[in-house]
Amino acid sequence: MMARRILVLDGAMGVFIQRQKLSEEQFRGDRFADWHKDLQGNNDLLVLTQPQIISDIHRAYLDAGADIIETNSFSSQRISMADYGMEDLSYELNVAAASLARRAADAYSTPQRPRFVAGALGPTNRTASISPDVNDPAARNISFVELRDAYLEQAQGLVDGGADILLLETIFDTLNAKAAIFALDQLFEESGRRWPIIISGTITDQSGRTLTGQVSEAFWNSVRHAEPLAVGFNCSLGAAEMRQWASELSRVAEVPLSIYPNAGLPNAFGEYDQGAAEMGEILEGYAHDGLLNIVGGCCGTTPEHIAELVRRTESVAPRQPVTPQPALRLSGLEPLTVTEESLFVNIGERTNITGSARFRKLIKEGDYATALSVARQQVEAGAQVIDINMDEGMIDGVEAMDRFCKLIASEPDICQVPVMVDSSKWEVIETGLRCIQGKSIVNSISLKEGEESFLRQARLCREYGAAAVVMAFDEDGQADNLQRRQEICTRAYTILTEQVGFPAEDIIFDPNVFAVATGIEEHANYGVDFIEAVRWIKQNLPGAKTSGGISNVSFSFRGNNPVREAIHAVFLYHAIEAGLDMGIVNAGSLAVYDEVDPELRERVTDVILNRRPDATERLLEIAEKFRDGEGEQAEQAQAWRELPTRERITHALVKGIDEFIVEDTEELRLELAAAGERPLAVIEGPLMDGMGVVGDLFGSGKMFLPQVVKSARVMKKSVAHLIPFIEAEKQPGDADHSNGTIVLATVKGDVHDIGKNIVGVVLQCNNYDVVDLGVMVPGQQILDKAKEINADIIGLSGLITPSLDEMVSVAGEMERQGFTIPLLIGGATTSKAHTAVKVTGQYSGPVVWVKDASRSVPTAASLLSEARRDEFMAGVNGEYETIRTRFAAKRTERPLIPYADALADSSPIEWQGYQPPQPAQLAAGGDPVTVLRDYPLEELRQYIDWGPFFAAWELRGRFPDILNNPATGEAARKLWQDAQTMLDQMTAEQWVEAAGVYGFFPANAVGDTLEVYADESRDHVRTRLEHLRQQGEHRPGLPHKSLADFVAPKSAGTPDWVGGFAVTTGLGIDKHKERFRQDLDDYSAILLESLADRLAEAFAERLHERVRREFWGYAADESFSNDDLIAEKYAGIRPAPGYPACPDHTEKQTLWSLLEPDRRAGIELTDSMAMWPGAAVSGWYFSHPDSSYFVVGRVDRDQVESYAERKGWTMAEAEKWLSPNLGYQPED
Repeated sequence: MMARRILVLDGAMGVFIQRQKLSEEQFRGDRFADWHKDLQGNNDLLVLTQPQIISDIHRAYLDAGADIIETNSFSSQRISMADYGMEDLSYELNVAAASLARRAADAYSTPQRPRFVAGALGPTNRTASISPDVNDPAARNISFVELRDAYLEQAQGLVDGGADILLLETIFDTLNAKAAIFALDQLFEESGRRWPIIISGTITDQSGRTLTGQVSEAFWNSVRHAEPLAVGFNCSLGAAEMRQWASELSRVAEVPLSIYPNAGLPNAFGEYDQGAAEMGEILEGYAHDGLLNIVGGCCGTTPEHIAELVRRTESVAPRQPVTPQPALRLSGLEPLTVTEESLFVNIGERTNITGSARFRKLIKEGDYATALSVARQQVEAGAQVIDINMDEGMIDGVEAMDRFCKLIASEPDICQVPVMVDSSKWEVIETGLRCIQGKSIVNSISLKEGEESFLRQARLCREYGAAAVVMAFDEDGQADNLQRRQEICTRAYTILTEQVGFPAEDIIFDPNVFAVATGIEEHANYGVDFIEAVRWIKQNLPGAKTSGGISNVSFSFRGNNPVREAIHAVFLYHAIEAGLDMGIVNAGSLAVYDEVDPELRERVTDVILNRRPDATERLLEIAEKFRDGEGEQAEQAQAWRELPTRERITHALVKGIDEFIVEDTEELRLELAAAGERPLAVIEGPLMDGMGVVGDLFGSGKMFLPQVVKSARVMKKSVAHLIPFIEAEKQPGDADHSNGTIVLATVKGDVHDIGKNIVGVVLQCNNYDVVDLGVMVPGQQILDKAKEINADIIGLSGLITPSLDEMVSVAGEMERQGFTIPLLIGGATTSKAHTAVKVTGQYSGPVVWVKDASRSVPTAASLLSEARRDEFMAGVNGEYETIRTRFAAKRTERPLIPYADALADSSPIEWQGYQPPQPAQLAAGGDPVTVLRDYPLEELRQYIDWGPFFAAWELRGRFPDILNNPATGEAARKLWQDAQTMLDQMTAEQWVEAAGVYGFFPANAVGDTLEVYADESRDHVRTRLEHLRQQGEHRPGLPHKSLADFVAPKSAGTPDWVGGFAVTTGLGIDKHKERFRQDLDDYSAILLESLADRLAEAFAERLHERVRREFWGYAADESFSNDDLIAEKYAGIRPAPGYPACPDHTEKQTLWSLLEPDRRAGIELTDSMAMWPGAAVSGWYFSHPDSSYFVVGRVDRDQVESYAERKGWTMAEAEKWLSPNLGYQPED
C-alpha cells in the first residue's frame, strides 16, 4: 500500500483523555478502587478501567480516515508502570490495549481499505545513556537487559492482542531503542514470525539532535539493522520545525519515511494552538516534496487534524526511498560512512590496555578521569573511531568496560565518534555493546572456536547492530601466509553472508599484522603477505572492508619511536594503496610518509616489501642514530601566540584568555604610536572589532554567556592598561564613541543582583557605558544618577515580588519628573504580563520587559536607534495591549468561589487516629532553637542542584544532560569546570561562612491561622502564622488548599508542631567579590555569587534532610539520592514566605521573631522583606505525610478582608503586599 499512496496514522490520545476530566475514582474503576497508589494520570490503565473511552477515541480517528491507529500502550511496560506499582500488569495492559484497537480497526476495515493496528512502545521514563547522578556520570538507573526484558514482555502482549505493526516511538535515547530492537528480534525468533517495525525518533530542539545527542543520520545508522518497515520522527517539534531533520533523514534512509509532528510548538501554558488547516498545509508541502510515506499527528492533534491530512495527501504520490551505495555506516553522535572512495580511517589505539602502558596504569589505579583525557586526545588528534580494550589479568574487564563506555557517553567530544569494542572475551564485548547508543564495531570474532561459536557471536553482533572485525583465525590457528588468509576469509565471508545474513559492508577483515624485522627468516614476508591479502580481499569479497593493528608491525623496535613511526608510515602507505580501509593506530603520532627521513624510509621499505635479504640488518645499522633524536623537539609555544598582534587580541577576546592581554595591548599601542595613532585607536579598532566578533557569535548562538563574561574580563584588563595613556593624551572635543549610557540598579529592598551583573557585562561587551548602582537602590537615587550622567536608558532589576511594586513606583516617578528615556524591566520575578499590565500604565515613555541578558543588546540597540525605535515600540506596545486585554478577560474567565466555601473545602486530612510526631529535639528536652555556625561547605557541595546554576548563566537544559548538549555543551563544561575549581578554593580557604538557625514550636490550626504556643502547655499563644487559601474554582474532587491544612486543628485536641529555618552561605562573600571587581574580573565575581546562591539552596536541602531524619526525626530511615531530593520525593515540605504556597513576604517577620536569625546567624531582613546576605533561604517545616506544595493563585476581596483583619492591616496594606495574587481590581 505504501508504494501506491501515503498512509495516515492517527493523532494524540492524551488530548481526548484530558477532555474527559476523569477523577481519581474513574481512573481506578471498580477493580483498583483500593489500590495503594494514586492512579490519576495513568492513561494506559484506562484500557482496563474505562475501555469505552479508549474505543471511542480509536473510532474517532478511524472516522477521520486514519489507516493506522496506535494502541493506548505508550507507557505500558513494567519500567514506567512501576511508578504506579503496576509493573506486573504490563502484559495484561498491552493485550487489552491491542485488543481494543484490533476490534475498532476490524470494524472499519474493508478489502479496499484495510485498517491496521500499531502496537505503541514508548521510550520508558528512564535513559540508558545518561547518568541520573551528577557526581557519577557512569551511574545509570536502568540497564540494557532490564529494558530488553521490559520491551519483550510488552511486545508479546501487543502481538497477542492483535497488533499488526510494532511501533517504537518518541525515541530520545537510541540505546533504549536498541534494547527494544534486541527484544523484538528475540520475540520474532521465539515465535517463528516477524512483525513489521516502525522506528520513530525525537529531535528535541533546533540543534537537530536527540536528547542523547545524535544527529538524524547517526540515529538511522544506529537502528538500521532492525530493517524497519519505516523510520521517521515524531513529537517535540511542530511540522514546520521538523522539516529540516525529516529532509536529512529522507536523504539517507532506504526505507519509507514516517512523520507525525506535534500541532506546532506549545504555548506558554503547554498547550498546542496550531489548527488542522495550518498543520495540514505544512505537511502537504512535505508530501509534494516527496518526504512522506506515513503521516500523522502527535501531541495536540485531533481527528480534525487527521481528517485534514487525509484530504490533503490522498492524491499525492508517496516518497520513493533512496537507494544508497553500499557502505560501512557507523555512528557515535555523528555518522561515519566508509565507502570504497573514503580516505583511510584512523582507529585510535591509546585506549587499549594491551597497547598503552599509560592507559593500563590509569585503569588499574581507577583514574578514569585521566583515562578519558586519553580518549579525548585521540579524537582531537584525528581518530575517527576509538578502540577500547580492557583485557588485563588484574582488571575486571567487564566492570572496566562498562564504566569506561558509560563515562565516554557523557563526553560528547569523545562519543561523537564510533567505538570499537575490543576484547578476547565475549562477555566483555557484550558489556560494551550494551552501553553504546551508536553503531559500533566488535573487535573481534573468528573461527578459532569453530563455526557454532562463530555463528552465535555473529548473530549477536547483528542483533546489537554492530559491525564486526573478523580475524583471519580458525581452528588451526592464525593465518600467517597469504594462502591461509585467503582460505579463512573466504570461509568466514560465506558463512556470514549466506547463513547469518550479515551485510557484507559490515564485515571488516583483519588479515593479521605481524612484526617484521625480527631476524627470523620465516617472518620476512609478513608485511608483503598482509598487503597482498588486503588487495585480494578487496578484489574477491565484494563489500567487505579491511583493517589491522598497525603498531604490531613495528614491535621489534620497541623503545625507538622514530623508527617505529617510520615503519608505520611506510607500511600504511603500501597497505592503503592496496585497499586497506582502516587501521588501529596512535592517531597523535602518525608520521607523514613524505616527511620520513629519505634514508630511513628507503631501508624501512626494503623491510616491509622484503626487497632484500639483508633488509633487517641494514635497518638496524641506522636505527640507533634516530633513537637519539627523541626528545629534541622542545615544547612549542601555543600556535596563536605567533599570530600578528591584532589577531592575537581578537583570539584572546573570543577565547576569554587574559594571560597575555596586557603585554599584547601594550605591544599594539606601541605599534600604533609608531604609525602616528593615539592609544584610543586600540579600543576603537582591534578591541571593538574583537568584541564585535564576540557579539556576533553570542547573537548567533555560537557563543554562550559564560564565554561572553570571560571575554569582558579580557576587554576590561586591556582597557584598564590603556586608560592612563588615553587620559594623558586626551584632547578637547574628543568624541564619546559609546553606543549609549545605561543606568542599572536592583531596586530598593532587594539584594539580588546576579542577573543584573550579567546584563551589565553583556552590554559593556557591546560598547555601552554601564553605570551599575548596585542593590537596594532607592528610586530617587536611580533617577538622580540618570539625570546627572544624561543616561539614555534606565534598567531596573528585582527578584522578590515586593520589588514589582517598587518598579511600578519608579516608573510613576519617571512620569512625574518628566523623563522620556526608555525603561527596561528585568529579573526573575518580573514578567511580560506584569510589565504590560502594571508598569506601562505608570509611565508614558518606552517600557520594555527584557527576558534575559541575550535580549538586552538588541533591545537597547532598537530603542536608541532613530530609524528602528518607533517600529520596535509599535510592536512591543501592540503585544502589551493584547496582554492587557487577555489579563482583563482572565479576571472573569476562571471564577473565584466564596472564601467560606473554600474554607469548607479544605485538604481532606483524617486527623482522627493520627498522632503528629513530636520533634526529637523537643522530646529530648532540648532548646527549641538551634544555631549552626561554620557549617562544612564540603558537606553542602554534594547537595547542589546544578540546573538553576546553569540557568542563571542562560544555559538552558537539564543537568547533567546539558554537559552533553551539542550546542551548549562546550560552554557548559567549561563553566562547570570553573565552578568546581572555585568551589575547591571556597572550601579550602573558607571564603564564606555557612550559618543558619532552625527551631520547632508547638502549634495548632484555627482556620487559616496557625497558633504558635509559648510552650507545651499550649496555654499561651506566642504568635500567629497567617496563611492564604486557594480560591479558584476547581474541578470536583480537588480541595482548596492552605498550608494551615497540614497542621492538626485545635478543635481535634491533637498536639502538633511547626518548624522554621533560615540559612545563608553569604557571610564573608563581599570582600572576595570586591577583590575580583578590583581585578576587573566580573566573571569570577558573578561565578562566586551564583555558587553562593546554590550553596544556600544546598544548605536548605541538607538541613531539611537532617530535620526529617534527626532533629524532628519523623523519617529516620529515609534514603534518597540528590536527584530524589531535588524532585522532593521525601515526606514533608519546607515552603518559603513569598513563594506560591505562602505568597506573603511579611510572614518572614514572624519567622524572624521566632528564630532571631539576624542576631544568631547574621541574616537580616530589608524593608521589602529580602534577606541579606542575598545567598540566603528561609521557610517553614511541615511534617504531615500529606503535606504538599501548591500555588495559592488569585484570591478574592472577601479573603483579603479576612487576612487584613487577622494581620491587623488596613485593606490598602493587604492589597499592597498581596498585589500579585489579587483576583479583583482594588479600589482607588
